Amino acid sequence: MTASRSKPYPLGVTPLDGGGAHVAVYSETADHIWFCLFDDDAADGTPGAEHRTELVERTGHVFHTVVPEARVGSRYGFRVAGPWDPSAGLRHNEHKLLLDPWATALDGTFDWGQAVFGHDMDDPETMDTTDSAPAMPRSVIADRSFDWGDDERPLTPLEETVVYEVHVKGFTRQHPEVPEEIRGTYAGLAHPAAIKYFTDLGVTAVELLPTHQFVQDSHLEEKGLRNYWGYNSIGFFAPHDEYASKAAGTRGGQVAEFKAMVKAFHEAGLEVWMDVVYNHTAEGNHMGPTLSFKGIDNAAFYRLVEGEESAYFDTTGTGNSLNVSHPAALALIMDSLRYWVTEMHVDGFRFDLATTLTRQGGEASEHSAFLTLIHQDPVLKSVKMIAEPWDTAGYQVGGFPADWSEWNGKFRDDVREFWNGEPGVLSTFSDRVLGSPDVYEDSRRSPLSSVNFVTAHDGFTLADLTMYQEKHNEANGEDNQDGESDNKSFNGGIEGPTDDGAVNAYRDRQRRNFLGTLLVSAGVPMILGGDEIARSQGGNNNAYCQDSEISWFDWEQADLELLEFTRELITLRRENAALRPDWFRYAPEVESDDHVQVRRADDHSFSSGDWQQGENKAITFVLTHKDADAFAFLTNGSTSVVEFQVPEAPHGEWELASSSDPDQVVEGPVTTLLVRDASFTLLRSRAS
Repeated sequence: MTASRSKPYPLGVTPLDGGGAHVAVYSETADHIWFCLFDDDAADGTPGAEHRTELVERTGHVFHTVVPEARVGSRYGFRVAGPWDPSAGLRHNEHKLLLDPWATALDGTFDWGQAVFGHDMDDPETMDTTDSAPAMPRSVIADRSFDWGDDERPLTPLEETVVYEVHVKGFTRQHPEVPEEIRGTYAGLAHPAAIKYFTDLGVTAVELLPTHQFVQDSHLEEKGLRNYWGYNSIGFFAPHDEYASKAAGTRGGQVAEFKAMVKAFHEAGLEVWMDVVYNHTAEGNHMGPTLSFKGIDNAAFYRLVEGEESAYFDTTGTGNSLNVSHPAALALIMDSLRYWVTEMHVDGFRFDLATTLTRQGGEASEHSAFLTLIHQDPVLKSVKMIAEPWDTAGYQVGGFPADWSEWNGKFRDDVREFWNGEPGVLSTFSDRVLGSPDVYEDSRRSPLSSVNFVTAHDGFTLADLTMYQEKHNEANGEDNQDGESDNKSFNGGIEGPTDDGAVNAYRDRQRRNFLGTLLVSAGVPMILGGDEIARSQGGNNNAYCQDSEISWFDWEQADLELLEFTRELITLRRENAALRPDWFRYAPEVESDDHVQVRRADDHSFSSGDWQQGENKAITFVLTHKDADAFAFLTNGSTSVVEFQVPEAPHGEWELASSSDPDQVVEGPVTTLLVRDASFTLLRSRAS
């Protein structure tokens, strides 16, 4: 193979119009880099022959060349020669086939064993010389062409957004209306039956659990389990191949199938958000495998412990953290984000353990290079950015810039505690309903900075939150030692499913209490997929490894009454501005169409002492917006019936809009109203 003149950009492998492909790889410490092209495997499964082309040109720290024989559909990898000195953070090993960090598709699986480890597993300081190619998947030069037609982003304003967090596979794996051959795939999620479900429910954005190419963990496979959630990335440009249907056809077809899914969502007015994991990779710590970054330029891509460069600085709990103080790692993240926006038409990103990405010198910083680059990038300005504002080293809710939103863990905790009857939480519950002004107002951030949620993929589902006092993770194979133990849950007095009518009625009210509070509160509501049909995981609050019926939607057991309740509340929210303010309603220095009154159950204002009384568990919010319909949200978190003095209706009589109590009745002019234990009533005063 011969090389023609090339350039140091773009990084990765880019097919050329006239044939061949342009190849560029960044490494400060490598001596030689080879592009390894593989023939197709033989019919008997024998691996295809490997053909190597050295990247003979070098500009700065980028090795590059043009490979005439490479084409769309070609499978390839890299081999990198250079110093082997783990104590200095140098882990080059040309015996290991490496995945392209910029690859847009992968093909094949990992064969876990000594071959995929750069070091001798019995002697970590010694280089292993086993050829890893037979045990490694291949990077693929994917076909990027796609007919987007007149595709347009929905560009739903945040104040009108309702998010639905869902797993690509789990949603359709048992869906009766989705053809069996595409269940659990991108095509399955784009099926008209799935799209109709989302639009009928009323959500505006579907947030997909990780769809970057990820790795199945060897320790899980040994136990007959799988990495279901996918927080173990290895390819930041590649859609995960296991979610592609057989109908995807050609090698790398997962790219086109992902695009078709996005296009179908956009046609239905739905945004597609991705849960992205840029904080770490699947290569783990110093004892982990050498799959890509570690063998290309370990110190450029990973943060190493200063003075002990054989070890990895880890704020993710996975063994490594991406080195966001280095231009190479930052370029990887920024190129990846731009790719998913421009090539794949994605509408938003939720950043897993986002605080790690803001740590350059160890401390999280609002002025980090990562956040600065995002803010200045013209491609990403119109894209929704959502932070999971914590990592293993710190909790940073409220610490991100004004143009970001955050998963508000305080909303989850305080709302759970209020509805479970904890004393002394009325004040914080009030703040959560009002959009968390205690967190965001001082920094001039709006309620839309808060992505409110009661449940998410990590933890109990809504049904389990009301059925289980303790976690039940035995199926994970860790003796129930994994997962959070403090779940702020309450089972109603009986652990697990029961035939007790009173307990089940209480649980039904609680599910409606949580969903009602979520959808009435200021901020951006996020529903965990399946909560609206009471999806249960049998008390498993850490189902990351359960690619099974524990995690898949059980459509036959769907609670259709809860589904209808949720639909009606989402519709109510979307149609009434008073339920979705874009600023804090009572801020005196801001001219706003939104206003709120926070009242005691006797319709008096709260004094400072009232908030401190632990027995106070009832509160009324009167929510208004200019000349629009007004609402009174009466909440009773106590264990007894409370008589509310109903505030004067702004536009005439109050009527019942919603309630977690199926027996609640509102007739005629109402001045007092009994609200039963552990329930809410939402009243509506129509403007016309």
